[in-house]
Amino acid sequence: MSDYLYTLLGWLLFLAHTSLVIGVTLRVIMKRRPVGVSLAWLALIFAIPILGVATYILFGEVRLGRKRAERAKSMYRPHADWINVLVSRFPGQQFQVNEQVKPIHELVKARLNMPMLNGNEMSLLQQPHAILASLLADISWAHSSCYMEFYIWHPGGRADDIAFALMAAARRGVDCRLLLDSVGSADFFRSRWPKRLRDAGVKVVEVLPVGAFRVLLERQDLRMHRKLVVIDDDVAYTGSMNLVDPACFKQDAGVGQWVDIMLRIRGPIVPIMWSLFVWDWEMETGERLLEQLEYHPVSFLDKQLKLQLLPSGPFMGGDAIQQSLLTAVYQARHRLVLVTPYFVPDDPLVAALCSAADRGVQVQLVLPARNDSRMVNYACNAFFDELLSAGVEIHLYATGLLHAKCVLVDEQFALVGTVNLDRRSLWLNFEMSLLIDDGDMVRKLLWLADTYLAEAEPVSWLSWRQRPLRQRVLENLFYLLSPLL
Repeated sequence: MSDYLYTLLGWLLFLAHTSLVIGVTLRVIMKRRPVGVSLAWLALIFAIPILGVATYILFGEVRLGRKRAERAKSMYRPHADWINVLVSRFPGQQFQVNEQVKPIHELVKARLNMPMLNGNEMSLLQQPHAILASLLADISWAHSSCYMEFYIWHPGGRADDIAFALMAAARRGVDCRLLLDSVGSADFFRSRWPKRLRDAGVKVVEVLPVGAFRVLLERQDLRMHRKLVVIDDDVAYTGSMNLVDPACFKQDAGVGQWVDIMLRIRGPIVPIMWSLFVWDWEMETGERLLEQLEYHPVSFLDKQLKLQLLPSGPFMGGDAIQQSLLTAVYQARHRLVLVTPYFVPDDPLVAALCSAADRGVQVQLVLPARNDSRMVNYACNAFFDELLSAGVEIHLYATGLLHAKCVLVDEQFALVGTVNLDRRSLWLNFEMSLLIDDGDMVRKLLWLADTYLAEAEPVSWLSWRQRPLRQRVLENLFYLLSPLL
């Protein structure tokens, strides 16, 4: 009798396992994602069935959570109407968009309802102490509001000075709000700072929190990767730098000090950036702040600096950020510079870069020689053969972990912000970029890129072909998993 029960139990387990694998396989097929992504998932599911199925259930689909998804859907129309009304109040917005920029401008306007606005001024900040000092000064002068959103806040060093400045601002009646990613800022949330800030009147919210009870309801690797500061609805910051003091951050990672840039902005684009913060605040908390801003337009029309905000995320604009990036590459005529810390591209981006090099564009890809993820590093290296053989220049920056993120097209326009050139940034993270239509600012960014290039080592295709077999095997292994990284 016992043998019969064991046999029956075995068959039931086999049928349950087979049904689960078949069911998940059909779900992967029916989702109609890029072929490479689907094949990578199917390979994992059939190679390691139990682990593959479990991994797909946890990370295979975008599940933001029922409440967030409902809020995001209900918020879109009020936010779009608010932006349209706001823009109608701005003076001096009759201008011509650069012909190379126009396809991206029109795409972003159609997909995201984000306008391009003239009359802005911008400062490029490239030294950590200058960035933190500028933030500190602006917070110290704040009189109405200070809204900040970061992927990482790491306690220590001059980052603590920012916390003290926020506490002082809140005590004098400034509305201070802080959105921080749960995973990126895990050290912060384990520290004493959340309680100290809240006790002082700063509203601190943990975005996309993770936990064992959330696993089946929400995808746990969706991240809020934006870096955004808006002070008094008058000045805004964005760029690649998290709220960290590089002298205190990841000193044991073996990659050197992180190298970042931030943009300090004033002008009509600032309330649009403010609206992105309040969108994220409402999506996470349910509290609507949109109607609180009575903005009095301030334009610096002598500057003629045109900017357009490109927010992205799992439920915002679909593939607009990826399509904007591809369009930028195809618009290049003379020189294309791409600076990114993490490079795990999809097939369309690789094809676009190779095509640009084939038609005579000087394509320069600037990457850190070492980054803080070994898997991503191997996956990144797997693309070098194809790019180098097409004539794409690859330069490895060894002075530190080059964390800046920008795409510079000729001397005409640029995309600068938080987006890495990897699938995670393009498809999963909440990100933001600025489309800059201004030759003078692009030339400043090109000058900065040239300083990175001067400190980087070019990769020779012949020497790259001579790397050890073991390294090639690991690269090709992680290349297969690149759609999942």
